Amino acid sequence: MPITLTPAQQDLAAMIDHTLLKPDATLPAVQKLCAEARDYGFASVCVNPAFVKAATQELQGSSVKVCTVIGFPLGANTTETKMYEAISAIDAGAREIDMVLNIGALVGGNYQAVEDEIFALSYVAHKREDKPQTILKVIIETALLNEEQKIAACNAVTRAGADFIKTSTGFAASGATVADIELMKKYVGANVRIKASGGIRDLAFAQALIQAGANRLGASAGAAIVDALVGKTSGNAAQGY
Repeated sequence: MPITLTPAQQDLAAMIDHTLLKPDATLPAVQKLCAEARDYGFASVCVNPAFVKAATQELQGSSVKVCTVIGFPLGANTTETKMYEAISAIDAGAREIDMVLNIGALVGGNYQAVEDEIFALSYVAHKREDKPQTILKVIIETALLNEEQKIAACNAVTRAGADFIKTSTGFAASGATVADIELMKKYVGANVRIKASGGIRDLAFAQALIQAGANRLGASAGAAIVDALVGKTSGNAAQGY
């Protein structure tokens, strides 16, 4: 059943994608994730594509959206494969998709290829007739990029019409940083929001990322973070994303 939250806790919870992307995730674990998301009023649950249909069923009648990942975690799939993944996920109930861009193309300086692929996924998310509008977030994997490449990613995400730029998969050497959020805030367009993810395990770091400009947080420790806002302790392990 829903838990009692303060208004400040509700506002924070509404910014969190409650996340379970471990390769050994099980259906009971996903069901538990969905129950927690209902109770706390998180923005979404973020699960691997195989669990989209189950999560959609679990969250029926809830305001919590189902989010999934595309081209995850390497970003090295073909554009056609990513498009098929996205279409399949949306048809199964996903209303937010977090795609990993082609990191190799970005690092190699082929910025047009990066932009073209994001545009193709933006078309799938936003412009298919008789299909639901879906939020598109683009994971750029900041830990693998220099500043020039991060700026190029911001430009490509903006021009290609994505809804969010996102820092990390959680599978690289490091995740979100305040400096990267500040950089994204400076260079993305006015219509692009920012999702911080990777290593967000405590309230102080979550608040610092929000202060820097993050509009959404991806974390598996969402319950612990929200509970900490009023000094509670959570029974959920604060594991990394």
